[in-house]
Amino acid sequence: MRRRCAMSANSAEAVGQVEVVLVKSGRTKIRYPAELLHDDGTRVAVRAPWAGDGVRDFGFVRFEPGDVFTEYYWRDRWYAVKEVRDGRGTLKGWYCDITRPATLVGTELVVEDLDLDLWRSADGTAVLRLDEDEFAASGLAVSDPRAAAAAENALDTLERLAREGDFEALLA
Repeated sequence: MRRRCAMSANSAEAVGQVEVVLVKSGRTKIRYPAELLHDDGTRVAVRAPWAGDGVRDFGFVRFEPGDVFTEYYWRDRWYAVKEVRDGRGTLKGWYCDITRPATLVGTELVVEDLDLDLWRSADGTAVLRLDEDEFAASGLAVSDPRAAAAAENALDTLERLAREGDFEALLA
Protein backbone atom coordinates (compact mmCIF):
# COMPACT_ATOMS: atom_id res chain seq x y z
CA MET A 1 0.00 0.00 0.00
CA ARG A 2 1.34 3.41 -0.89
CA ARG A 3 0.98 6.27 1.52
CA ARG A 4 0.45 9.75 0.26
CA CYS A 5 0.69 12.74 2.49
CA ALA A 6 -0.71 16.20 2.59
CA MET A 7 1.71 18.68 1.09
CA SER A 8 3.18 21.24 3.43
CA ALA A 9 4.61 24.60 2.42
CA ASN A 10 8.09 23.09 2.05
CA SER A 11 6.87 19.95 0.29
CA ALA A 12 6.57 19.12 -3.38
CA GLU A 13 3.97 21.18 -5.18
CA ALA A 14 3.17 18.54 -7.81
CA VAL A 15 1.59 15.72 -5.83
CA GLY A 16 3.51 12.51 -6.37
CA GLN A 17 6.51 13.71 -8.41
CA VAL A 18 9.87 15.27 -7.60
CA GLU A 19 13.18 15.55 -9.36
CA VAL A 20 16.14 14.32 -7.31
CA VAL A 21 19.24 16.45 -7.92
CA LEU A 22 22.49 15.00 -6.61
CA VAL A 23 25.22 17.64 -6.36
CA LYS A 24 28.89 16.83 -5.84
CA SER A 25 31.72 19.36 -5.62
CA GLY A 26 29.36 22.17 -6.62
CA ARG A 27 28.15 20.47 -9.83
CA THR A 28 25.08 18.40 -10.62
CA LYS A 29 26.23 14.78 -10.76
CA ILE A 30 22.85 13.29 -11.70
CA ARG A 31 19.24 14.36 -11.94
CA TYR A 32 16.28 11.99 -12.20
CA PRO A 33 12.51 11.92 -11.71
CA ALA A 34 11.09 10.08 -8.71
CA GLU A 35 7.70 9.32 -7.25
CA LEU A 36 7.10 11.15 -3.97
CA LEU A 37 5.93 8.58 -1.43
CA HIS A 38 5.98 10.62 1.76
CA ASP A 39 7.03 13.97 3.16
CA ASP A 40 6.44 14.68 6.82
CA GLY A 41 8.41 17.94 6.84
CA THR A 42 11.58 16.24 8.12
CA ARG A 43 11.94 13.06 6.08
CA VAL A 44 11.19 12.70 2.38
CA ALA A 45 10.73 9.27 0.78
CA VAL A 46 10.80 8.76 -2.98
CA ARG A 47 10.90 5.80 -5.35
CA ALA A 48 12.71 5.66 -8.67
CA PRO A 49 14.16 3.10 -11.06
CA TRP A 50 17.96 2.81 -11.31
CA ALA A 51 18.95 6.09 -12.96
CA GLY A 52 22.44 5.10 -14.09
CA ASP A 53 23.48 4.07 -17.55
CA GLY A 54 23.73 0.30 -17.82
CA VAL A 55 25.18 -1.81 -15.02
CA ARG A 56 27.34 -0.54 -12.16
CA ASP A 57 29.19 -3.39 -10.50
CA PHE A 58 30.71 -2.50 -7.13
CA GLY A 59 31.91 -6.04 -6.48
CA PHE A 60 29.62 -6.45 -3.48
CA VAL A 61 26.43 -5.44 -5.38
CA ARG A 62 25.37 -4.68 -8.94
CA PHE A 63 23.00 -1.84 -9.77
CA GLU A 64 21.31 -2.54 -13.09
CA PRO A 65 18.33 -1.66 -15.25
CA GLY A 66 15.16 -2.88 -13.56
CA ASP A 67 16.41 -2.16 -10.04
CA VAL A 68 14.12 0.01 -7.94
CA PHE A 69 15.40 2.42 -5.29
CA THR A 70 13.25 3.61 -2.40
CA GLU A 71 15.20 6.58 -1.11
CA TYR A 72 14.94 8.33 2.24
CA TYR A 73 16.26 11.87 2.71
CA TRP A 74 16.25 14.00 5.86
CA ARG A 75 16.22 17.75 6.24
CA ASP A 76 17.97 17.46 9.61
CA ARG A 77 20.43 14.60 9.11
CA TRP A 78 23.66 14.25 7.18
CA TYR A 79 22.77 11.11 5.22
CA ALA A 80 20.39 9.48 2.77
CA VAL A 81 19.42 5.81 2.82
CA LYS A 82 18.50 4.01 -0.40
CA GLU A 83 16.79 0.63 -0.28
CA VAL A 84 17.72 -1.32 -3.42
CA ARG A 85 15.53 -4.06 -4.90
CA ASP A 86 15.86 -5.95 -8.14
CA GLY A 87 13.10 -5.92 -10.77
CA ARG A 88 11.36 -8.88 -9.09
CA GLY A 89 11.26 -7.06 -5.75
CA THR A 90 14.06 -9.00 -4.03
CA LEU A 91 15.95 -6.83 -1.56
CA LYS A 92 19.64 -6.39 -2.47
CA GLY A 93 20.47 -4.09 0.45
CA TRP A 94 20.85 -0.45 1.39
CA TYR A 95 23.24 2.07 -0.11
CA CYS A 96 23.75 5.09 2.11
CA ASP A 97 25.16 8.41 0.96
CA ILE A 98 26.66 10.82 3.47
CA THR A 99 25.22 14.19 2.46
CA ARG A 100 24.36 17.59 3.75
CA PRO A 101 20.73 17.75 4.90
CA ALA A 102 18.38 17.62 1.91
CA THR A 103 16.34 20.56 0.68
CA LEU A 104 13.04 20.37 -1.18
CA VAL A 105 12.20 23.51 -3.11
CA GLY A 106 9.17 23.23 -5.30
CA THR A 107 9.59 19.86 -6.95
CA GLU A 108 13.41 19.67 -6.72
CA LEU A 109 14.90 17.53 -3.97
CA VAL A 110 18.52 18.71 -3.79
CA VAL A 111 21.15 16.64 -2.01
CA GLU A 112 24.87 17.42 -1.74
CA ASP A 113 27.00 14.25 -1.73
CA LEU A 114 30.02 14.41 0.62
CA ASP A 115 31.83 11.35 -0.82
CA LEU A 116 31.44 8.97 2.14
CA ASP A 117 29.12 5.99 1.65
CA LEU A 118 27.99 2.87 3.50
CA TRP A 119 26.60 -0.40 2.13
CA ARG A 120 24.52 -2.85 4.18
CA SER A 121 23.59 -6.15 2.56
CA ALA A 122 20.01 -7.44 2.69
CA ASP A 123 20.88 -10.05 5.31
CA GLY A 124 22.92 -7.56 7.36
CA THR A 125 26.11 -9.64 7.24
CA ALA A 126 28.05 -7.14 5.12
CA VAL A 127 28.45 -3.57 6.34
CA LEU A 128 31.03 -1.68 4.30
CA ARG A 129 32.40 1.84 4.72
CA LEU A 130 33.12 3.23 1.26
CA ASP A 131 35.06 6.05 -0.38
CA GLU A 132 36.92 7.27 2.70
CA ASP A 133 39.90 7.97 0.43
CA GLU A 134 37.74 10.23 -1.79
CA PHE A 135 36.47 12.03 1.28
CA ALA A 136 40.00 12.65 2.54
CA ALA A 137 41.06 13.90 -0.91
CA SER A 138 38.05 16.23 -1.15
CA GLY A 139 39.65 18.72 1.25
CA LEU A 140 36.39 19.20 3.16
CA ALA A 141 38.20 18.82 6.49
CA VAL A 142 40.14 21.99 5.66
CA SER A 143 37.52 23.98 3.73
CA ASP A 144 34.58 23.20 6.05
CA PRO A 145 35.70 21.39 9.22
CA ARG A 146 32.20 21.52 10.74
CA ALA A 147 30.70 19.75 7.71
CA ALA A 148 33.53 17.20 7.67
CA ALA A 149 32.94 16.38 11.32
CA ALA A 150 29.18 16.06 10.73
CA ALA A 151 29.84 13.76 7.76
CA GLU A 152 32.19 11.50 9.73
CA ASN A 153 29.73 11.39 12.63
CA ALA A 154 26.89 10.47 10.23
CA LEU A 155 28.93 7.59 8.79
CA ASP A 156 29.75 6.33 12.28
CA THR A 157 26.07 6.53 13.27
CA LEU A 158 24.89 4.63 10.20
CA GLU A 159 27.54 1.97 10.66
CA ARG A 160 26.55 1.47 14.29
CA LEU A 161 22.86 1.19 13.37
CA ALA A 162 23.66 -1.21 10.51
CA ARG A 163 25.72 -3.48 12.77
CA GLU A 164 23.49 -3.36 15.86
CA GLY A 165 20.19 -4.07 14.15
CA ASP A 166 18.40 -0.73 14.55
CA PHE A 167 19.03 0.19 10.94
CA GLU A 168 15.61 -0.60 9.49
CA ALA A 169 13.92 1.46 12.21
CA LEU A 170 15.26 4.53 10.36
CA LEU A 171 12.91 3.74 7.51
CA ALA A 172 9.74 2.87 9.44
